[in-house]
Amino acid sequence: MAAAVALDLIQRGEVRDRWLMPSVLPKMSIGALACHLGRQVVRAAELLPMATDVPPLESVDAHYHRAAWVMSTSPDDPSNDRSTDDADAALGAAALAGRSAAALETARRLLAAGTARDVVEIPWQGWSLRRDDFLLTRMLEIVVHADDLALSVGVRTPEFPAEVFAPVRDLLAGLAVKRHGQSAVISALARSERTQMISAF
Repeated sequence: MAAAVALDLIQRGEVRDRWLMPSVLPKMSIGALACHLGRQVVRAAELLPMATDVPPLESVDAHYHRAAWVMSTSPDDPSNDRSTDDADAALGAAALAGRSAAALETARRLLAAGTARDVVEIPWQGWSLRRDDFLLTRMLEIVVHADDLALSVGVRTPEFPAEVFAPVRDLLAGLAVKRHGQSAVISALARSERTQMISAF
């Protein structure tokens, strides 16, 4: 469901027409951001059927605790390398739409047939996650970067089904509490007179 919403967004004319323009993310074009968004379902289609003997982390929280990009302070940090996004963007909007649509069908087939692995290795991180945890990380990426892309091209951020948005919301809130503490999160959400900036990452 998350990937279908993302696919609708990346195929919009506003994205295609502004492909080479800067996005709201530093040092990323709109085309590169669209490719990064589309790659979430491509990664799922690639990794779900692959066997691994790497034991999974105990939780999705552990994934974000260990990921180098979470602790990054600059878009120039190696963990924020966007060369793959730039290379994909150079292939154009039509190529992105084609590979993303094909990946979505593959992921649907794997999940419907029960042939997706119970444990999914994330080779660029060096660890594995249980399938549901891995899919939650892809959903989070889709929800967050769909907002980035919509803001970049001046369209309304797409609404995600509750089955997608609720677990992503809960994960982000939980990560924000771990990073900033309960009081900071409660104040930010409930007290406009004590508004402060908090982030899950």
